[in-house]
Amino acid sequence: MFIQTEATPNPSTLKFIPGRAVIDGDPRDFRSVDEAAISPLAERLFSIEGVEGVFLGADFITITRGTGEWQHLKPAILGVIMEHFMSGAPVIREGDSATDEVAGDYAESDQQIVTTIKELLDTRVRPAVAQDGGDITFHGFREGIVYLHMKGACAGCPSSTATLKHGIENLLRHFIPEVTEVRPI
Repeated sequence: MFIQTEATPNPSTLKFIPGRAVIDGDPRDFRSVDEAAISPLAERLFSIEGVEGVFLGADFITITRGTGEWQHLKPAILGVIMEHFMSGAPVIREGDSATDEVAGDYAESDQQIVTTIKELLDTRVRPAVAQDGGDITFHGFREGIVYLHMKGACAGCPSSTATLKHGIENLLRHFIPEVTEVRPI
């Protein structure tokens, strides 16, 4: 098994690509070993000293480090990922396929606007953000402000503010005049 690694715009994260599907359905973001209890893979990764976050995408795993240097962490992470996939253990335990998605906070009268926001996020933003090892999800829309949740490599990334303000906000404002601002949650 060959696992590729890619740098992300966030210097605290690395993207690991095992060359096979990682998770079916929505991506999962774990920020603690307690949250990772539903994922044998994430639990194993959190056992490595210095790992602070595990993000499971469709075909990649993004690891966020707290302490330590990548040159020391990377071999241990690669070993854990390889051992996990070779063992045949599930990435998510059966019966724990629920996502951490929220339906969103918005007024019923804004349903059409929210539908358009979600469609633009799904078709134009999320694929690009996934290339960088992260994800972005809709959280709410109130008084012209779109609230988004950044995950994986995007959470805590130094360039995430620019991505939100100059990229996503401009895109949404272009297609949806009712949008005045985008904020992270």
